[in-house]
Amino acid sequence: MSRDTPSVEVVNLNTHYGDRHVLKNVSLAVMPGEIFVIMGGSGSGKTTLLNHLLGLLRPTSGTIRILGRDINTLSALERQDLRTRMGVAFQSGALFSSMSVGDNIALPLREHTALDETTIGIVTRLKLEVVSLAGFEDLMPSELSGGMIKRAAFARAIVMDPRLLFCDEPSAGLDPVVASSIDDLILRLRDAMGMSIIVVTHDLDSTFKIADRICVLDKGEVLALDTVEAIKNADNERIQNLLNRRTEEAEIDPDAYLRRLLGEKENHHDTADDKRNGL
Repeated sequence: MSRDTPSVEVVNLNTHYGDRHVLKNVSLAVMPGEIFVIMGGSGSGKTTLLNHLLGLLRPTSGTIRILGRDINTLSALERQDLRTRMGVAFQSGALFSSMSVGDNIALPLREHTALDETTIGIVTRLKLEVVSLAGFEDLMPSELSGGMIKRAAFARAIVMDPRLLFCDEPSAGLDPVVASSIDDLILRLRDAMGMSIIVVTHDLDSTFKIADRICVLDKGEVLALDTVEAIKNADNERIQNLLNRRTEEAEIDPDAYLRRLLGEKENHHDTADDKRNGL
């Protein structure tokens, strides 16, 4: 795949949860070696979009190409092969509590390669060096701090040398100093491994530090997709409300309000319901 071919390409993606239209004609492209940040308020559709990119949800309509392959046309074996070239650093770390740090990181190698244990041990320690956790392979996850758990999660995500890395809220729950060190780690990984990195976050400081481009989602639509400076200087009121943490006064439709009180269903995007659905 050439440097001009997007690592990720989404075209006119639409998603419904029942009658609710969650993602609306979302289109974007992530280029090789790019750090691409997806941001937006609660209920904007960030998590739903991430689940689509990971192949966990099927859209109502639209196309998703990952590393040049349409993921909705792949067989189960082809999908599994593609996932070995993708890494995911989960928000909570998602380390197995019954396994040591080293075993957590070595797990993908044991599951998906034929490497011998000596080589697996070397690769595991190498990835721990990359995330500044050298010598911690024998500890259990319960013995790690929040920042160390995040780093261990990154080590596991990159152990297969993926071409594409997904990060879900990487700085969530961390103090500003530790969060900044995670941002530095993301930048180093991109520079050292040349991978494309997609970060889903609501942390503005982190976004402005690491992003090459930002996609702002709002009510399931792409409100803006541009560079950091262009987003900062956008004259769109909703973008500025998000950046400056200003609340928006909700407009009340008397007819819709009455229908809700009567328990009648409405075909519209409801932020409160989205929160319950984990959007």
